[in-house]
Amino acid sequence: MVSPVVVDLGYGAAPHTTLELAERLSSVNPSVRVIGIEIDPERVEAAQQRANARVSFVRGGFEVPLPHDRPADVIRAFNVLRQYDESEVGDIWNRLRSRISSHGIILDGTCDEIGRVATWVALGKDGPESLTVALRLAELTAPSIAAERLVKMLIHRNVPGESIHRFFGDLDRLWAVSSPLQVYSPSQRWIAAVRAMKVEGWPVRGSAREWRLGEITVDWDAVAPQR
Repeated sequence: MVSPVVVDLGYGAAPHTTLELAERLSSVNPSVRVIGIEIDPERVEAAQQRANARVSFVRGGFEVPLPHDRPADVIRAFNVLRQYDESEVGDIWNRLRSRISSHGIILDGTCDEIGRVATWVALGKDGPESLTVALRLAELTAPSIAAERLVKMLIHRNVPGESIHRFFGDLDRLWAVSSPLQVYSPSQRWIAAVRAMKVEGWPVRGSAREWRLGEITVDWDAVAPQR
């Protein structure tokens, strides 16, 4: 059986995310291989000092250079595309989609510095499939705080008339309506709000098991740019 290959694209000044990703994934599948890719040769050279049997580092970009030109099963690209114009994102997505396996997935995401507010788009071979918003529920005032961390394709779309604006409006409203459940726990309040989103017609994915983590995932078509 071929070992799955997971790419951490644009890991940054230090390979912390790549190493942590490998540690977490190997606890589920010990055969997984994680490859960190960076465009800066000095960052790659420094990271190679921490390579091991499960983790390696190579220089590259959106071409995703892998040994023997094999496709990746997962490409994680967090806080990478935000430096590009929205008009460039579609072409970048297409390049990345050409580098995944037939059942592969790309996670194009953005998060804050400590990972307590995050959004990401999941893309398959045929294009974007879903949007996920993930929040630390303790002391959360309004879910729309995630709007400032939206992925590049959506960050300028949180305006009246766009679906993502309506999404956050509904989520904020239902989070407020569910406030009496805060006495039990923030997660119970969140589950109620997400369940209400589904009742109101939003194509919410997953179950309470995922929702209790502070996540909500909806079909991409429900929040995609309108123009």
